[in-house]
Amino acid sequence: MEILATFSILTSLLLLLSSFVDAQNGPRALFVFGDSLVDSGNNNFLATTARADSPPYGIDYPTHIATGRFSNGLNIPDIISETIGSEPTLPYLSPELTGQKLLVGANFASAGIGILNDTGAQFLNIIRIYGQLEYFQQYQQRVSALIGEERTRQLVNKALVLITLGGNDFVNNYYLVPFSIRSTQFTLPDYVDYLISQYTMILQRLYELGPRRVLVTGTGPLGCVPSEIAQRGRNGNCADELQKAASLFNPRLVQMINQLNNKIGSHVFVAANAFQMHMDFINNPRSYGFVTSKVACCGQGPYNGVGLCTVLSNLCPNRNLYAFWDAFHPTERANRLIVQQILRGNTNYMHPMNLSTIIELDSRV
Repeated sequence: MEILATFSILTSLLLLLSSFVDAQNGPRALFVFGDSLVDSGNNNFLATTARADSPPYGIDYPTHIATGRFSNGLNIPDIISETIGSEPTLPYLSPELTGQKLLVGANFASAGIGILNDTGAQFLNIIRIYGQLEYFQQYQQRVSALIGEERTRQLVNKALVLITLGGNDFVNNYYLVPFSIRSTQFTLPDYVDYLISQYTMILQRLYELGPRRVLVTGTGPLGCVPSEIAQRGRNGNCADELQKAASLFNPRLVQMINQLNNKIGSHVFVAANAFQMHMDFINNPRSYGFVTSKVACCGQGPYNGVGLCTVLSNLCPNRNLYAFWDAFHPTERANRLIVQQILRGNTNYMHPMNLSTIIELDSRV
C-alpha cells in the first residue's frame, strides 16, 4: 500500500511539473515584483541601506553566501520556482541575466518599496514599483531581440507573476514615525482606500504589459513581526494598530481583485491570503514545528526585534525552529509553509483558486 501511495504522489508531482512545461519553450517563466519579502538581490546593485548582502543572511542558502535575499536561505520566489521545475529567477540588475537565462524570467523586486512612491524614502536609491514595471518593458525588448516579438509575447502571456506590496506602506510610511505626513493627511480607513486606488492602477498597468496569471499577496500580520512586538506590542502580544491596518487592507485588496477580474472577464489576478498563512503558525507555532513565532532568529533587543541582523547579532543555532529570521522576514521554513498554501490552499487562503488549480487549468489550453 505504501508503494502505491508513494507512486501516486510521484505521479501527481510529475503531472504538476509537466503541465508547467512548454515543450518548445521549457519551464514557464516567472516574474517577480515587490519588496524585501521577494527581492532576490536587486538592491545589491544599488546605493541603498536596504540590503541583505552580508552574513549571517544566506547562512542556509545552498552556497551559504549572502545573496541579497532577506532570509536565512530561500525566499518565496525561489520556492515557487522549485515547485514549477524552473531555475530561480535572477535579479534583473544582475549582470548574469543574459542570453537563455532571460527566458527563465526575472526578479524586479526591490527591498523597501511600497505601493506609494514616498514609501521607503529613508532607504534612498530603491526601485519604485513603476520603475520595476519600466524594467519589465525593457526586459521584453531584450527578449524580443533574442527570440522575436511574437514568442516574447507568448512567453509573457503564459508566465506566472508574483507581486508583493503593501506592508511597507504601513510600517515604513504611515506608522514609521508619530504624526507622519501620511498619518496626518489620512485617517487609517481613508489611507487604505488611497492605497487600494493606487494599487488598482499598478495592477492595470501590469495587465497591459502582458501577464495573464498574477499572484497578488496581501500583507502579512504586520503587528506580529518581532520588530512591532518589540516596539508597539504589550506583554509580547501583537501590536493592535498594525493588525488593524492589515485587517482593513487585505479584504479591500480581495474586493479590488474581484472587480478587476470581472472587468477583464477572466481570473487574471489571484489573491493570496498571506495574513492567514502567517497567523496559522503565529497562533500555533508548535503545531508547525517552531519553538517560537515571536522571537526572531537573528537580531538583538527584546524578541531580537530591534535593529538590523548583522554578524554581531544574536543568532539561533537552528533556523528551522523559528518562524521569523529577522525582525521582519520569515525563515526559509516558514516561507515553505506559505508556498504550500499558495500551491494547494483552499479558498480561505487563495481566491479564487490556488496555484495547483491554475496549473491544471492552463495545461488544458
